[in-house]
Amino acid sequence: DFWALTIKQLGIKLKTPPTKILDISKGPTQPLWLNGAKFNIAESCLKKDPKAIAIIHQKENGEIKKMTYGELESLANQVANGLIEGGFSKGDAVAIDMLMTAESVAIYLGIIKAGMVVVSIADSFAPDEIAIRLKIANAKGVFTQSEIERGGKILPMYEKVIQANAPKTIVLGQPKINLRNSDVEFKDFLSGNKQFETVMCDPYDYANILFSSGTTGEPKAIPWTHLTPIKSAMDGHFHHDIQPHDVVAWPTNLGWMMGPWLVFATLINEGTIALYEGIPTKREFGEFVQNAEVTILGIVPSIVKVWRNTKCMQGLDWLKIKAFSSTGECSNADDYAYLMSLAHNRPVIEYCGGTEIGGGYLTQTLLQKATPATFSTPSLGLDFLILDENGKLAKEGEVFLLPPSIGLSQSLINKNHDEIYYQDCPNGPRGEILRRHGDQVQILEDGYFRALGRADDTMNLGGI
Repeated sequence: DFWALTIKQLGIKLKTPPTKILDISKGPTQPLWLNGAKFNIAESCLKKDPKAIAIIHQKENGEIKKMTYGELESLANQVANGLIEGGFSKGDAVAIDMLMTAESVAIYLGIIKAGMVVVSIADSFAPDEIAIRLKIANAKGVFTQSEIERGGKILPMYEKVIQANAPKTIVLGQPKINLRNSDVEFKDFLSGNKQFETVMCDPYDYANILFSSGTTGEPKAIPWTHLTPIKSAMDGHFHHDIQPHDVVAWPTNLGWMMGPWLVFATLINEGTIALYEGIPTKREFGEFVQNAEVTILGIVPSIVKVWRNTKCMQGLDWLKIKAFSSTGECSNADDYAYLMSLAHNRPVIEYCGGTEIGGGYLTQTLLQKATPATFSTPSLGLDFLILDENGKLAKEGEVFLLPPSIGLSQSLINKNHDEIYYQDCPNGPRGEILRRHGDQVQILEDGYFRALGRADDTMNLGGI
């Protein structure tokens, strides 16, 4: 009932409605959501008035620019047509290794509109890390930039992609080196046709392949289906209160789940994405937040620590901000009290989840009191238990999710999904099947929660 209401409330565009919202005849670990439905989730991102602003963006030391929903859809259509004209077909995997820009958002939606699958690669990765992801996903093509500017430095991108032995590559910007025979500049790749009939998909068709940054060894390749973004948009709607007038900024990248999350959570809720193509720890980023009139600002705790130590955001007018959101690391209460003070004590929505959830399992709402560095509620649509080392309910211990929920992964491309998430998990006190997630959480005296970090090992990957 909850998900049926959510799909209606979010205005998810369905070409063919489902015969049933949920079928769990195969058990909670392999639910069948939206049985019989046909849709393409990209259409739900482009349903707003074409004249409304979809993206506000700015390069380092540049001017603020705006892209309307109509312009975004036209560019996405040109990308989709360019892919078809270039010999790609439905189901093909196409990588994006770029900064998060207005163009990369259009490319992302264009690939999905064409019924193809985005392969997400972070721009910080070295050639060997790019290569392994291209191989796991069996990518047929790559979109990249000739180079990127960060903190005054020019960093090559196309050269890294070539070193990764990438397939056909489409290059944005003026390449400093000669293109390979198989490669093409973005302006020459783009179709002149701005109309495109979106390819309809099954709910379980892949839309995006993302990679976990997690434990040692080969990264887990986690597919997001056309269902998964409904979870992202739901968290954006109910927990972050993203409304059509909101401007949402989150320094991130399409290589990490918060990039796709930002696209779906903002556009499905008919808001505006704010993208700054530069370093978020400098004052110019804060000026962009001010000038773009950002209303919801997402961050990671380490960014706030730099802001507090350098005082680089002092004196800015962040009056438009109605809420912050935080994910990626455990936060610090003192740092977050400072963060709130920068915007007239607006609350921080703590947001803890994962790529294989499509969003969060533990978070907050704007209806509950916000205490810095704590969570107030499980995310709507799912629940979890906290168990000690003996598998008993506890106030502090490891989190286990209770399937099913839209957003929870049901397969992995290069690993055994059942083995990773369900094998050897204890049962709940009423015999419930539980799903491993790997976080440690504490329930506080007031019923709020505190994140204690990972229960498994983690690693530093490409500086992340």
